[in-house]
Amino acid sequence: MTNVLRLNDVSYVRNQRPILDNVSWSVEDSERWVVLGPNGAGKTTLMKLAMAADYPTTGSVDVLDERLGKVDVFDLRTRIGFVSSASARRIPAHELVRDVVLTAAYSVEGRWNEQYDSIDVRQAERVLAEWDLADFADNTFGTLSDGEQKRAMIARAVMTDPEMLLLDEPSASLDLGARERLLQMLSGFARSPYSPAMIMVTHHVEEIPPGFTHVLMMRGGKVQAAGPIAETLTAENLEVTFGMQFELAEANGRYAATARP
Repeated sequence: MTNVLRLNDVSYVRNQRPILDNVSWSVEDSERWVVLGPNGAGKTTLMKLAMAADYPTTGSVDVLDERLGKVDVFDLRTRIGFVSSASARRIPAHELVRDVVLTAAYSVEGRWNEQYDSIDVRQAERVLAEWDLADFADNTFGTLSDGEQKRAMIARAVMTDPEMLLLDEPSASLDLGARERLLQMLSGFARSPYSPAMIMVTHHVEEIPPGFTHVLMMRGGKVQAAGPIAETLTAENLEVTFGMQFELAEANGRYAATARP
């Protein structure tokens, strides 16, 4: 196995407020991690560090064998796929779905005068098909449903065959049907041995796709628990992470948590 992310005693302070506090964590290329925790836990900051978009106040962060602060982060970011609601808002509504995916080859948002090789075009067509978007390729991004837009952004993120894929609440705001369809596709992608290391942030255990292997549980900028999902995702650790007692159920690799009466 190859290490793709390593945080060693990382703290992150902004405006004299600690956001991350002495966090140590590592991710291997074969692992698929869920980062779970309440609002304000430090999940977003953790993702910024993982995508080389910020620097720790103290401690060290190694991304794809490169130490932040000693590497050209613009080159490094081309090796990382990232999906968030904010990234979707930057896509022009009039952009064709095909071009939403294709323009990832140049790391631009919005088709202009770029020239694409045939191999890029074939890769875009393949990825569109894999994420069940081939029938929407000639539609504009703004006409897609929320679920279709989420899948288009994931297709864009994997277009360049990244070495690590970061997903920031990919199923947030989706209705039940769209959420379940997306989670099914993420589950299949996570189980493929050809997929990159994956890290997905969520607030809800119900949104963990089967095939994800590990969970990091955070509260107040600190790691509360980390390890294989089967051993680490427990009612006791949920209580420590969210500050209330839960009953946790598992069936066919899916989880559900409810407050204990």
